[in-house]
Amino acid sequence: MSDYAADFSLPVHVEQIQQLLPHRYPFLLVDRVIELVPDISVVTLKNVTMNEPFFQGHFPGHPVMPGVLIVEAMAQSAGLLTQISSRLKGNQGSPLFYLAKIDNARFACPVVPGDQLRMEVSLKRLMRGMGLFVARTLVDGKEVASCELMCAARSDK
Repeated sequence: MSDYAADFSLPVHVEQIQQLLPHRYPFLLVDRVIELVPDISVVTLKNVTMNEPFFQGHFPGHPVMPGVLIVEAMAQSAGLLTQISSRLKGNQGSPLFYLAKIDNARFACPVVPGDQLRMEVSLKRLMRGMGLFVARTLVDGKEVASCELMCAARSDK
């Protein structure tokens, strides 16, 4: 078993997340991993603050988190499920995955400063370097967004 697997414990904090994902401020949209069932599901958190750069223009006087960034946070959570599961198996990390497709995206209500996003992501199936995930985001126990995500492993040509 790898050193990472031996040291792995929940919650996974942002410093560890930065070792698993290539995203950085202002585009790292996951603050913590709080639940994980390897190869099955992950639950992550994102604390939304008024300091987020997108609130300057979305919308002045009425700050609302863009839906596309909520979807991105769910996709990053899917990436964390893949990366952590791979490392727990002793791998040095899985390939970088790109978001390839979004289906059935739904947004139920606005996300505003002070909200804490809870992303719940499950792996539906993995096939030929592609993963299909079911994702939803909740605030205070109420679903604010949901979608299906397809992510594809980067091919180095």
